[in-house]
Amino acid sequence: MTSPMISSSANMLLSVRNLSVGAAGKGTIRPILHDVTFDLAEQRILGIIGETGSGKSVLSRAVAAWLTRPLTATSGTVEFRGRDLLQLPQAELRQFRGNQIAYIGSNPSGALDPTLPVGRQIVEKLRSIEPGLSRAEARDRVISLLAAVRIPSPASRFEEYPSQYSGGMMQRALIVDALVARPALLIADNVTQPLDVTVAAQILRLIRELRSEFKTAVLFVSASLPVVAEIADDILVLSQGRMVERQSTAELVRNPAHEYTRRLIALTPTIWTAAASLSAAGHTSHSSADRGADIPILSIRKLSRTYVVRRRGGFLSYNRIKAVRDVSFDVREGENFGIIGESGCGKSTLTRLLARLEEPDSGELLFSGNRLSGKSRAEQLKFRRALQLVLQDPYTSLPPRMTVGRAIEEALLIHKAGGDHAMRRKRVVGVMSEVGLPEELYDQLPTGLSAGQRQRVSLARALVLEPRILILDETLSSLDQPEQMRLIALFRQLQAQRGLTYIFISHDLAMVRQVCSRLAVMYLGEIVELAGNEDLFRDPGHPYTKALLSAVPTMETRPFDSREHLLEGEPPSPIDLPPGCSFASRCPQRFERCDVESPKLVERRQGNCSACFVLQRARPASVGAGPAPYGSA
Repeated sequence: MTSPMISSSANMLLSVRNLSVGAAGKGTIRPILHDVTFDLAEQRILGIIGETGSGKSVLSRAVAAWLTRPLTATSGTVEFRGRDLLQLPQAELRQFRGNQIAYIGSNPSGALDPTLPVGRQIVEKLRSIEPGLSRAEARDRVISLLAAVRIPSPASRFEEYPSQYSGGMMQRALIVDALVARPALLIADNVTQPLDVTVAAQILRLIRELRSEFKTAVLFVSASLPVVAEIADDILVLSQGRMVERQSTAELVRNPAHEYTRRLIALTPTIWTAAASLSAAGHTSHSSADRGADIPILSIRKLSRTYVVRRRGGFLSYNRIKAVRDVSFDVREGENFGIIGESGCGKSTLTRLLARLEEPDSGELLFSGNRLSGKSRAEQLKFRRALQLVLQDPYTSLPPRMTVGRAIEEALLIHKAGGDHAMRRKRVVGVMSEVGLPEELYDQLPTGLSAGQRQRVSLARALVLEPRILILDETLSSLDQPEQMRLIALFRQLQAQRGLTYIFISHDLAMVRQVCSRLAVMYLGEIVELAGNEDLFRDPGHPYTKALLSAVPTMETRPFDSREHLLEGEPPSPIDLPPGCSFASRCPQRFERCDVESPKLVERRQGNCSACFVLQRARPASVGAGPAPYGSA
């Protein structure tokens, strides 16, 4: 292990010495952390990196003296400004936690009371820390902080409820909640994992700025090495609860000392290197163009979906949320088709429309050339067997009181398939083996399974019906990089064996770069770009696509500079869409036409379409001939 870089500097804020933590149970203590030692100086950012199960989150909670049963510190000290937090009584600890030490977790949606406005909750915390502050003064300070973290219209957002905030805005609101006390130490535990690349990049930039403004040290915990490398001054690497390396970020990336660190770096996907291009080309070969198929397996024609919801505070008044607007594309048999975009762009609504969980307001869906509208219940059920959906959250998507085998078998019972119980069990055990699950899990509850194992159970539930299409809705986003790579390898194997067609719904551009042959980019319910993998990552046509690519966390040099392309703020509300191009309010290249007219998809070159007037204005008049055909490849 490299040196822990212990320092006796006067500006040292946090000193952790020989910290060990275990989980108590049945008279024994199972070790989780082993003799972790490090220092953190004022205004420094220390990154903590490691795979799932390495002990990162346990370490972050131990530093905040927030270990709850069955976790317990078995040895060592956590000194904050010279005082050992592990030895302080709870009454004194409260003076540190939430005041001098702030903690932000990875689940922003569940962090605040859903029944109270966000701003009021932060005001109550601020006034509990500074009792002499009037409510009006506290409100003004909170609104100014909401503006500082770039939440649009902070005065009106102050009165909105958590459910009205996007994931990115909630994470920024939690940063405000943490910073109202001007803490000396901010612990950020996987705060960017659930966020879109653009929002995550904004959060990283924000933390760097706030570090300088509030003189705050940061302990930044993540499973993504590229994310940590972008923000941290130094990086500490954990493996199986042990600290294996700590170096400055630049030195660790350039010259990692430990084999485990070298393996993490090797597992980090590349996006613009020659290896990435070869990977993209390899997945293009899965498309049905090589198989000679003429009819797409799935065709989407001008699908639209609008939700009508009651307007808060109004009598018999409603808002119309335009979630999906005139979406069209084709998916060829055997290919990997990706749909990417920020949260709120309509990806999940489109997923529900494709899976026939909801009916569109207009447009149609064709499966192997056959329209699905107007079909009988039996025919609709047959289609649902052919197209299966694997969701994002591996914890809430499985029934906690149903055994693994019964959860997989349930689909066979619903569709009255698979024969008698013995035959169904044989089929379930077979698909479990296919996805890498041992048979002994058949009669066990999912409690205790890792996130990766749970996703394999969800995958087995889909595969047991022998579908032709799998929709993977952010299926890999909750997993660390090594587990993602294992599941990607499994997807490739299953595709080769079963001839599956995949539709990847994701905000993880590094992942779709590895697996997708073609990609559609969504913004505010519309497809704004449709292109092959290599073309989209090398030569995107739409400024929104360039913004997404400029924000991808990577160890490489990006061809798209985030200082030029990275977006700030939120997209316009789908309730009150602006006239003209819906991207115009965030586009650095907008001109007069963009404010009054909405662009349509136009073919740039064969198979590549973009909806952008800037692009159309910039090219010669002889190039292109109007809107691209639906589903052009």
